[in-house]
Amino acid sequence: MSRATFTSKSITTVSSKVRLDKWLWAARFYKTRSMAKKAIAGGKVQCNGARSKPGKELVPGMIISLRQGFDTRTVVVKALSEQRREAPQARLLYEETEASIKQREELAVQRKAQPKPWPTPGKPNKKQRRLITRFKQKPPVGS
Repeated sequence: MSRATFTSKSITTVSSKVRLDKWLWAARFYKTRSMAKKAIAGGKVQCNGARSKPGKELVPGMIISLRQGFDTRTVVVKALSEQRREAPQARLLYEETEASIKQREELAVQRKAQPKPWPTPGKPNKKQRRLITRFKQKPPVGS
């Protein structure tokens, strides 16, 4: 796994500034910057355990936890970038913690083990509605 795949333009130095929403977009956690901004404003993204704003400046080593659907990821910022690149290069910007990976896998197994909801064919037709009405109005058997 070579880290030299980035050009000097695609990865920034530690001293330069990168906004949180821009980094989340560049690291391919969200498709657009506006989606990243909404997630941050909605409290789904935390920096170092605290809620943050989209304009928060990141530094390598920061811990970011973000919720996406049913999953919560905890990642450590490895590098900064303002440009969106291919997925293999985007994965070099962060490293997911072992505890986060293990927790996501356990929750996925639990979700798969849950029973599926009973499928309903849709809205009952006129005949079915009449049968339902008769069933509800029928007196109890013991009376």
